[in-house]
Amino acid sequence: MALKRFPIGVQDFAVIREDGKYYVDKTDLIYKLVKADRYFFLSRPRRFGKSLLVSTLQYYFEGRKDLFTGLAMEKLETEWKKYPVFKLSFAGNKFDTLESLQISLGNMMAAFEELLGIKNMAKFEWGVRLGNILQAAYNATNTPPVVLVDEYDAPLLDSMENPELQLTLKNEMRKLFSPLKDLGGILRFVFLTGISKFSQLSIFSELNNLKVITMNDDYAAICGITKEEVLTQMQPEIQALADKNGLTYDGACEALQKQYDGYHFSKNSPDVFNPFSLINSLSDGELANYWFSTGTPTILTRLMRKYKVDPTPFDTGFEATLDMFDAPTETAKNPIPMLYQSGYLTIKSSKPGSRFVLGFPNDEVRLGFLKALMPYYAADFRR
Repeated sequence: MALKRFPIGVQDFAVIREDGKYYVDKTDLIYKLVKADRYFFLSRPRRFGKSLLVSTLQYYFEGRKDLFTGLAMEKLETEWKKYPVFKLSFAGNKFDTLESLQISLGNMMAAFEELLGIKNMAKFEWGVRLGNILQAAYNATNTPPVVLVDEYDAPLLDSMENPELQLTLKNEMRKLFSPLKDLGGILRFVFLTGISKFSQLSIFSELNNLKVITMNDDYAAICGITKEEVLTQMQPEIQALADKNGLTYDGACEALQKQYDGYHFSKNSPDVFNPFSLINSLSDGELANYWFSTGTPTILTRLMRKYKVDPTPFDTGFEATLDMFDAPTETAKNPIPMLYQSGYLTIKSSKPGSRFVLGFPNDEVRLGFLKALMPYYAADFRR
């Protein structure tokens, strides 16, 4: 039996489908999402499929029924109405100056304006420009537009170590999002993704109608690959991994789970594998540290040292209240919120009264994190 062609490094839904690469069908959850409400925010760690989710939403709202053949959406959706879709992506860029953000925003706005044949009359007034774009799209098509924002927090994460710059970029981003609530009457759907949770009071003050689904049981598996999906859909690839590494099939399953499984994003979340590490592992036939090798943000290790956090409890699990690990990133009094939101800690179990046990999700994160911290703690020890 031929092994699956995994979409390594591919985040475009159309490319995956047209090239015949493997896609874990999340379209039943996407259908539920788009029919439930209009304004959503989802936080997930890096490389967990947020960009692919946004891309899938884009093609769904563009009415590309052909791309959904054989998926759950094909049977669920009966109308396939086409909407004007505006996707703003901050993924893959480096925002270390105000100019870098302004250039990125300017390029996105200019592309939309050219598409609609409207002139830019307010160079750096991003809210005015976006509002004009959305109103023009609605007037031209008599159809409510869709706004998709991928990695909204990239500029703020890039400036974490420079509070003055972060405040400047935060104010610039606030301009961008300002029209979305006022135009709610003509918008069909608004969806934002990110890694960290920055205070809605500081950025999304006008978007207080966002429904945060980050810890919603219904959408816990909308990104990532669940244990059930792995064990029922990837048997040939698991067997190939077992054969290459001298393991039994069951032994390979156990190794994959210890290395890449263990994420839980809500109280009743299923087991979720890190999708980036899993598909790389099955593609290469190796049990390497794929996700962690892409880099640990320096700010995390510095925060660990600043607050003199002992990582030992991360191994066995430690109790935390919801407000402790789901606090806005910029107002947190310790690194726990960022460690959780970035995927270095996860929910191990839940307790009554909005209490949870947090800990390392798997061996890849545990070993990689401790290795990354070792030089910092060793330096402190030598002093």
